[in-house]
Amino acid sequence: MKPNHCVVYVLTNEAMPGFIKVGTTKKPILQRMKDLYSTGVPVPFECHYAAVVEESKNVERRIHRAFEKLRINKNREFFELDPEAAADIIRLVELEDVTPQEDFIETLDDTEAIKKLEKRAARFNFRMVNIPKESLLHFKFDDEIICQVIDNHRVRFLDEEMSLSAAALAALKQRGFNWKSAQGAQYWTYNGQTLVELRQQVENEE
Repeated sequence: MKPNHCVVYVLTNEAMPGFIKVGTTKKPILQRMKDLYSTGVPVPFECHYAAVVEESKNVERRIHRAFEKLRINKNREFFELDPEAAADIIRLVELEDVTPQEDFIETLDDTEAIKKLEKRAARFNFRMVNIPKESLLHFKFDDEIICQVIDNHRVRFLDEEMSLSAAALAALKQRGFNWKSAQGAQYWTYNGQTLVELRQQVENEE
């Protein structure tokens, strides 16, 4: 890698559903993931996307600025954001895609811990948070954008029946974001709380 090149990465972590880490490194991406795992997170990070870019700090800074309102802590590189949104920006300037083909897993215990978290993050449904049929949900970034619950998994939005995630993508598209994927429960609210927050409350009470 040339001196003025660096890797910009988008990482996710099963222990932090709904959040991503965007950063840069001069190291191989798997080594960077290993270094981050040593900082105290309960399970290893997964690399959603990584690419070699020129003047990578500018790319990183632009991503951080573009999604500043979704940043959790101004002193940390974590955002409440779909990973594909950040990846789309990187693709515009990438020189080489270096996303690893395998996850970074150190031990069997890591694998078991991830499986437990994946099971907990199973597909969202409205029954688990006691949202009845015909309830109205509001889009997180625009309270006037509304969809209606029609069964345990689907909503009506723009006069069409669709999944919660599809409705989130359609609402995002209305605001100029042409994303490929979105975790629907992050983007819709009920009684002022996101569906992710409601689910976490239910799980904490169990």
